[in-house]
Amino acid sequence: MEPAARKWHGKGLLTRALLLGVAALALRLLYGAFLTVGGGWAPDPAVPSTAVVGRRTHAQAAAAAGTPEAWRSHEWRQAVEFHAGVLGRHLADGLLASSSRAVCLGGAQQALALRELGVAGAVAVARRRSPPLAVAGDDRRLPFESSSVDFVFAGRALDSSKRPADLAGEAARILRPEGHLVVLTSSAADAYSLRSLQALFPALRLRRSREINCPDASTLRELVFQKLQPTMASTSTDNSASNCTIGDHKIQLLTRAELLIEEEPLKPWLTLKRNIQNIKYLPDLADISFKRRYVYVDLGSRSYGSSIGSWFRKQYPKQNHTFEVFAIEADPTFHPDYATRKGVTLLPYAAWVKNDTLSFEINGDPGKEDEAKASGRGMGRIRPTAGKKMSGKVRSVQAFDFAEWLKQTVSEQDYVVMKMDVEGTEFDLIPRLFDTGAICLVDEVFLECHYNRWQRCCPGERSPKYQNTYEECLELFSSLRESGVLVHQWF
Repeated sequence: MEPAARKWHGKGLLTRALLLGVAALALRLLYGAFLTVGGGWAPDPAVPSTAVVGRRTHAQAAAAAGTPEAWRSHEWRQAVEFHAGVLGRHLADGLLASSSRAVCLGGAQQALALRELGVAGAVAVARRRSPPLAVAGDDRRLPFESSSVDFVFAGRALDSSKRPADLAGEAARILRPEGHLVVLTSSAADAYSLRSLQALFPALRLRRSREINCPDASTLRELVFQKLQPTMASTSTDNSASNCTIGDHKIQLLTRAELLIEEEPLKPWLTLKRNIQNIKYLPDLADISFKRRYVYVDLGSRSYGSSIGSWFRKQYPKQNHTFEVFAIEADPTFHPDYATRKGVTLLPYAAWVKNDTLSFEINGDPGKEDEAKASGRGMGRIRPTAGKKMSGKVRSVQAFDFAEWLKQTVSEQDYVVMKMDVEGTEFDLIPRLFDTGAICLVDEVFLECHYNRWQRCCPGERSPKYQNTYEECLELFSSLRESGVLVHQWF
């Protein structure tokens, strides 16, 4: 009997090889189709064309060769679905269409969400180019021509940006007139923060706002802006400081400010220490993140350690922002102290209501002569004599119009803190700030009002240096607060 014929397995192996080859070819064709659907658009002549992703499933995205690992994670997909839910409403409302040129500033997930919604031209901006979804750019320069984009989705980019004003300016620049910008933010819950964010977009108008619930149970605020036509923008942004009015966003802060001390303190030097503990600083009441610059102006700064080094830099809550510091001090005794201070600009003049040369008197505070000598701080501060008899050393100093300087130095987009200790001239400077509208540029004021207070050296005697009473000082503080200025009593 002949042995049974052996089976030849080569046929099965060949079949498997052919099937694998067909599958590989099919995947290659699928990936090629995925890269070419929609055609794409070039955001800028300097930026190469970006391939557009058509509507596809997460499984197809994961299979695509060269896709970053992060793009295939469950968390990444959740982010895509969240943003698709947010952006779908704007597609339904007609704020954007499938043909819109859309730019996302917060990440590639947002661009993919728009593409899956049918907006084939959506592209994101990231630090590094990551095709097919992201092009390279930064907060100071987005790689798109001016007025070339129909829709900008900022996501939470302003929250995370170290330079939100620059990013906001770029977003407004690339947006075409009547185009829409959508911002998501964890801030803007208070009126002050919302107004600060709006001020970043002077050529845009806020159209609507709503709250959005996030998957992690947190809440975000969505703000929808529309870019105005150039003629409308120039008219609507004519907010000259000379005609400004204190906004409701500042007035609301006053409801949470500490109460003014209405009864004259018998020991004001002790009252200051207690009052500092009660002060409600503006950064404790609101988010100050959406500001272009952060500025501290110290009028009557005296030495660096008198208030800038000992109080502002150590105690004022800055929310991790770096402040530019301007020290205004006319007494030359203190000028050498600022020669090596970084981040401090010394203005060696007297703050006044106009540019002028004035005769000032250097005269120490009663009871503080020994303290001044020991600390090397000189014998007091320079104050205008207003024609009265001078009992101390007199010298001529250059004075400048402080209100006009302030208007030329800062804007309403800046966050400005001012401390004023000007030996009685506050009764001249404060009205000048209101007359010129410069008061609207100041966010928070620490004012030492000078009056004929009880002397530390001589119990039962009042200071002969000042003619104003405590009641007049209290009236000055009250008028500031009634006008919407967050002012604190400084002693």
